[in-house]
Amino acid sequence: MSWILLIIAGALEIAWVIGLKHSGGFTRPGATAVTLITAALSLALLAQAAKTLPLGTAYAVWTAIGVGGSIVAGMLLFGEPVSVARIFCLAMILAGVIGLKTLAA
Repeated sequence: MSWILLIIAGALEIAWVIGLKHSGGFTRPGATAVTLITAALSLALLAQAAKTLPLGTAYAVWTAIGVGGSIVAGMLLFGEPVSVARIFCLAMILAGVIGLKTLAA
């Protein structure tokens, strides 16, 4: 169950980061409210998952989901550049998280 909570927390992290882009520096009330709510929910679920998962692993997975998802969302939704270097760096983040998960087992 903790892993499911952590994955949901990571997805919510992607949502609040996208919300930051839409909030216009917190000048748009609706987008700002969604951003703050999803950020709070994401942190709450991370905290729940960290009760039973190793803290470093939980945080690394949560962050990697958020970073990876934000990079992909930027490319797909906001026309950010897609390059071999960016894909390689994203793959390195994923490899690091897999390594942490494997070593924590």
